[in-house]
Amino acid sequence: MARLSLVSLEGNFYSCKHCQTHFALADDIISKSFQCRHGKAYLFDKVVNVTLGEKEERNLITGVHTVVDIFCVACGSIVGWKYESACEKAQQYKEGKFILERFKVLGPDGSLYMEPQEPNAAGCDVDDVDLII
Repeated sequence: MARLSLVSLEGNFYSCKHCQTHFALADDIISKSFQCRHGKAYLFDKVVNVTLGEKEERNLITGVHTVVDIFCVACGSIVGWKYESACEKAQQYKEGKFILERFKVLGPDGSLYMEPQEPNAAGCDVDDVDLII
């Protein structure tokens, strides 16, 4: 059986709420203005210790995007997604970037984001609030 090699981050980082595997540095957040079905989501430039799912097209409020879900490499929990491509030129800044759903990770201080009373619609996305339709 192959040995799992994890990247350890130093400083303020976000980690898996289930197994505390490190994901991303707080300094690598591009935007905290995204929304998901469980509330807040953050757009990151770099994420570590994740595996990628299958490519799929998702119809979001800001247009059609090709994305892949991202999973914790240690426990397999889905924690967000990676933008592969965007159809609209104005949305192409997201390409190659990662979304971590705040509900699915621990904050830099070890805090857990609590789900709002009435979750938002099905999907999630960015500062102009993409929702899967």
